[in-house]
Amino acid sequence: MTDLPVLGPDEQRVLGSLLEKQVTVPASYPLTGNALRAACNQSSSRDPVVDLDQETVERTARELKQRGLLRIVWADTGRRTLKYHQVLDEHLGLEADERAVLTVLLLRGPQAPGELRTRTDRLHAFPDRSDVEACLRRMAERPAPLVRELERRPGQQDHRWVHLLGPVPQQPEAAPGEAVDRDAVIAGGAERRDAQVRASYDAVASSYADHLADELRDLPFERWLLDRVVEHAAGQPVVEVGCGPGHVTAYVADGGADALGIDLSPAMVEEARRRFPGRRFEVGDLRRLTRPATSHGWAAVLGWYSLIHLAPSEWPDAVAALARPVAAGGWLVLALHAGAEVRHVDEWFDHEVDLD
Repeated sequence: MTDLPVLGPDEQRVLGSLLEKQVTVPASYPLTGNALRAACNQSSSRDPVVDLDQETVERTARELKQRGLLRIVWADTGRRTLKYHQVLDEHLGLEADERAVLTVLLLRGPQAPGELRTRTDRLHAFPDRSDVEACLRRMAERPAPLVRELERRPGQQDHRWVHLLGPVPQQPEAAPGEAVDRDAVIAGGAERRDAQVRASYDAVASSYADHLADELRDLPFERWLLDRVVEHAAGQPVVEVGCGPGHVTAYVADGGADALGIDLSPAMVEEARRRFPGRRFEVGDLRRLTRPATSHGWAAVLGWYSLIHLAPSEWPDAVAALARPVAAGGWLVLALHAGAEVRHVDEWFDHEVDLD
């Protein structure tokens, strides 16, 4: 049984960065000292973001070399430049999927299986979330476990997993009853927030669709619910507000519904039209939803995580705007996240965004 190395925060960042770049930029690997520092300090795909100086990076690399976890080599061509190559994967005997998961856990801290599937995409292609979960269980069942499952926090849907190669900073939990200012998302004004949401979803449209357009395949409850919507609509018009890349709209249309998808992001609408030709998608604001041209009201209005960027003070008007054009006996179906926190996201699918 191989003893697990105990790594400090700087050692975790150095080895995680080398593991990542060995796969994502093989032509530039092994890394020079400057490239390694840049990889450690990059602002995307890192949590926390750090600012290690060159001396710290080089000292950490030397210490890892002394422990047999890193090699220092000379460049093959050109100037005789020192380069850094990790051997942690050899030391631990990692499979390709285990290597990808450990890399992202070293670089981004505790994460849920769904997050790991998305964030390991450039390192190893997991067909679906269950494959990530199987990999995590295999890593946890080693003679010397590499990962463990954390207790689920209040408001979280999934358990997160953490690596066991050293201390990992934990995000502080809000104290019971601690007030959370959920209207902070419109502190700069609703129009500014809307512009940030539109720009962020425009930026990630293609990558978002690549990662999530087939998510319903692994969501049996959601498919069951959408099938009930189609059955209830009985051929009458259905609209999905905030349709994103269009997969939910396409699903209900494939089931026989007269479906329309609308989204605030022009790039998302363009992506939906490209992926689902023959289906109807339009740019629009859910707060200004009107009745269908061919009927006195919508048989169903779907809001699939479409209200998550609104402040609580905006919810009554937004829900009223969605309910107003629903036909008598029609359904308003909303999907929302659980919990009271406000989470800021500045990187999503390897794109810079500005979302709350």
